Amino acid sequence: MPGWTSTTSSASSRTRACRSSWTRGTSSPSRCAPSWRPRSERACAFTDGQGGPAHAAGERRRGGPVSLSVTSAGLEIPDAARSELGADDVAARLLRKDATLWGPEAEDEAAVRLGWLDLPASSRELVGRLAELRAELAAEGLDRIVLCGMGGSSLAPEVICRTAGVPLVVLDTTDPGQVSAAMTELGRTVVVVSSKSGGTVETESQRRAFLAAFADAGLDEKEAGARFVVVTDPGSPLSETAAAMGARAVFLADPTVGGRYSALSAFGLVPSALAGADVGALLDEAEELAEHLNSPDNPALELGLAMGAAAQAGRDKLTLADGDSAITGFGDWAEQLIAESTGKQGVGILPVVVESVDAPGATAADAVLAVVGGPAPSPGPSLGATGPLGAQFLAWEYATAVAGRMLGINPFDQPNVTESKENTSRILGEGLPDERPAAVQGAIEIRGSGGVLDGVDLSRVDGVRLALDALLAAIPPRGYLALMAYLDRERDADAHALRAALARRTEQAVTFGWAPRFLHSTGQYHKGGPQTGAFLQVTGAVATDLQVPDQAYTFGTLQAAQAAGDRKALADRGRPLLHLHLTDRSAGLEQLLAALA
Repeated sequence: MPGWTSTTSSASSRTRACRSSWTRGTSSPSRCAPSWRPRSERACAFTDGQGGPAHAAGERRRGGPVSLSVTSAGLEIPDAARSELGADDVAARLLRKDATLWGPEAEDEAAVRLGWLDLPASSRELVGRLAELRAELAAEGLDRIVLCGMGGSSLAPEVICRTAGVPLVVLDTTDPGQVSAAMTELGRTVVVVSSKSGGTVETESQRRAFLAAFADAGLDEKEAGARFVVVTDPGSPLSETAAAMGARAVFLADPTVGGRYSALSAFGLVPSALAGADVGALLDEAEELAEHLNSPDNPALELGLAMGAAAQAGRDKLTLADGDSAITGFGDWAEQLIAESTGKQGVGILPVVVESVDAPGATAADAVLAVVGGPAPSPGPSLGATGPLGAQFLAWEYATAVAGRMLGINPFDQPNVTESKENTSRILGEGLPDERPAAVQGAIEIRGSGGVLDGVDLSRVDGVRLALDALLAAIPPRGYLALMAYLDRERDADAHALRAALARRTEQAVTFGWAPRFLHSTGQYHKGGPQTGAFLQVTGAVATDLQVPDQAYTFGTLQAAQAAGDRKALADRGRPLLHLHLTDRSAGLEQLLAALA
């Protein structure tokens, strides 16, 4: 008999337990309300009803119960916050898709953005269709899947496939080198083009490039079209394009599901299933949890309560680390969900994805350490979330919606995402700006805005280090540093080491984002969240550019325009920004890491 187990314990080892259990099919559980409110630790777990976990985190399964547990330690969660969620019947109202939960200003948007709650059941019909399509492709020798998509169209499939250990080429970039590298082995390649709006410039540019590449490889128009599978919303421009080019299959997703909440929709499942992941098991895991989300003691509600209460108390950074969960890359998916959902109207929760639980910057003073796959080893404020991937997807979506209510914002809109996109479009039309560097040292050109380079002697031999020190000094109190890398995340992978190197030199949170993917993720937080960020933008010279077919620009120009457009959006807000351009990527990264050593 599956049930929820909720336990609270104090530092003096006093323990009072509330155990709720019910048989599948009952309308509501009988429950007791814990009279002691957690100060040091709280745990909520969905178990097998026998007191033990029913399912190991990350284990693949079909049927049977799952286990999801959330623990919190060292967090001061006010009684009033917990009581308010209970008094307002938030758990049950959310499951009923009550669009009034986030206030009158958010009601219209919320009314058409709650379809994600149905996905564990409604996506089931995709499983058989996808299995048939994968078998059809395999029979033709087509076993290499490339996914062209940004943000919510690519982050979940990447986590699913990496966790399942199946190959999926994820192309969420405009870097010409990375795009060119993906256009290999065309004889066995199928391209999944995934875009909710159907007008994403990166994805459309990639589609054009692959279509031209198939033609160059000798495929006729019909054969080339049959190498594409399309995922989009009904009536989008991409759905029309798919029909025109004769795409092999078109999957129309539920339009009431926003991109960052779409992990269990066609956007998450189609590329994953075609690559070989067991998406039926994923839905099993989520559906088992979904049946009990109306309980006021469910762990997803507890997770949202902890996130929201911590942010209200000033701990508005959520450090995401893996604790041996067997889930690979979950932090990158959760980063978009949390940042884009909460970072607006000058408030928000900033997710900080770190390399490990003991990585530099994992325990900033204004942060809560959230560990996926186990309790946090840190003595500081922490959260732990243990459970299989399907349940984790649903739990964090639910928790983010709850945290959004607590922060008084609409977790389903993204009012500032279009700003950099509009700047990019304008720059592509007018031409790239002529921005002379303040200094050139070795393979690095140095530029800055927002006063970050005022008074810095860049003529010194250690000018790069001085510029970085000036940027670190410009981080506001309780602020953060965002590192944005407009590079090839395969060939220039060493750039990621810059996050830890910078975190060792500051007590403030340091985030890292590959561009332009972060524009569809933390980019919303940068513009709409608390204006406490400082920014390091790293760009690189293009060795071999690639034309975007039937457009007046190349991928290199598009990448540069995106970087310039985002710089303008940040400069318009007066944010301190240091722009380092690597005239030689390899040498420049080596020089930059040496400056931080």
